[in-house]
Amino acid sequence: MKMTAKEITRACGGRLLCGDPDTVVTSVSTDSRKIDSGTLFVPIKGERTDAHTFIDATFAAGASATLTQEHDQMDDKHAWIRVQSTEQALQQIAAVYRRKFSIPFIGITGSVGKTTTKEMVALALSAGRNVMKTEGNFNSQIGLPLTMFTLQKSHQAAVIEMGMSNFGEMSRLAQIAAPDYAVVTNIGISHIEQLKTQQNIMNEKLHITDCFHKDSVLFLNGDDKLLSQLRNTPKWKTVWFGTQPWCDFWAENIRTAEASTRFTLAAPEGSYEVQLPALGMHNVTNALAGLAVAKTLGVPLEKAIAKLAEYRPLAMRQQIHRVNEVTVIDDSYNASPDAIRSSVDVLCGFHTGKRIAVLADMLELGDYSQKAHFDVGAYAATTGIDALVTVGERAKDIVRGAQSVRPELPCFSCNDNSEAIAKLKSLLTGGDAVLVKGSRAMKTDQIVKALL
Repeated sequence: MKMTAKEITRACGGRLLCGDPDTVVTSVSTDSRKIDSGTLFVPIKGERTDAHTFIDATFAAGASATLTQEHDQMDDKHAWIRVQSTEQALQQIAAVYRRKFSIPFIGITGSVGKTTTKEMVALALSAGRNVMKTEGNFNSQIGLPLTMFTLQKSHQAAVIEMGMSNFGEMSRLAQIAAPDYAVVTNIGISHIEQLKTQQNIMNEKLHITDCFHKDSVLFLNGDDKLLSQLRNTPKWKTVWFGTQPWCDFWAENIRTAEASTRFTLAAPEGSYEVQLPALGMHNVTNALAGLAVAKTLGVPLEKAIAKLAEYRPLAMRQQIHRVNEVTVIDDSYNASPDAIRSSVDVLCGFHTGKRIAVLADMLELGDYSQKAHFDVGAYAATTGIDALVTVGERAKDIVRGAQSVRPELPCFSCNDNSEAIAKLKSLLTGGDAVLVKGSRAMKTDQIVKALL
């Protein structure tokens, strides 16, 4: 990136307290440990730490400018820009910088699968364009603006993950990223503690279209119960993907082999065979989204399909490891009811030895928590798992749900990861498969590391 202190000041409605207005900024950081020559430091005032205390250290490390909401006067060779809120200023600057680019922007949102879908959309598009994509899950009120500053003149498309957990957040993200195209993967109950109902969740996610124009396209999952209700009330041009024959891009003849899935893509122009090196119906849906976007943006389907054959799961997202003849499915990054059901289905695709599900607490479910955990357990018990290990107080309801369906199913409630690790070491033998999944705060990746 390249902006001057003067441009930045104008973009955020700030006031230059000192320094040269022609100071050039070539990167933006909210982390005082990640400073390069030419960085604009954006100190965020958090509940525990006020990053304004690190401003001097960032200048010593090479920063050329800083925002501040704490200072009214300064005398320094560096550029200090006074703003009312550093977080809001970051968003305003990012919005101005984004509008320097006339390439197609594709926003990705949904309750489950945003990051994987973002990866597959970007991969399919890369068959015909130089793509910038969100790294990791930088999809928040701070992460998304930082993503904007990675845009370069060489980019021909941008795939932006957009996450929200409360009212108004998606609208703000849409004003920053201004996506021309948007994908909604599904509507689950993640963050329902704040948003109260699934209808509210859908309404909030659809704010991803707030900056749409007459040529914009909305890509929706036709398999999702709530989204499919929008079929006859299109506000925007809509492209549907899923396993329903009425979808514009739909999958049939779905087959799974070890660590891969094959299906037939029925597209408007014909049928194609797709091989995806990932398991689970949810990944078929994610791949369909990628192919639909790629085709709409002019990438030949044959080339996009070939690119998807190169897909590799991200860390802690259904990565499959084999250790001492045991298959470990590391899906420890996060958890929601729908995601757990999909992952348990993947586990049950393994047919040798015992199939053991390790499931930890799901958070941010509010009043739905007890029922959601119970229902997940009941579902898991119907799939054919051979044992269930849970971690956490909430997850005890997973056991209750499982035993309501299969009282004879071996179930073990553990208080923490250490207890679960010990139990697994006594249960696992050669040929077994074990799934590990829980909300991020449960740190179930510790279990995976112990097994590996």
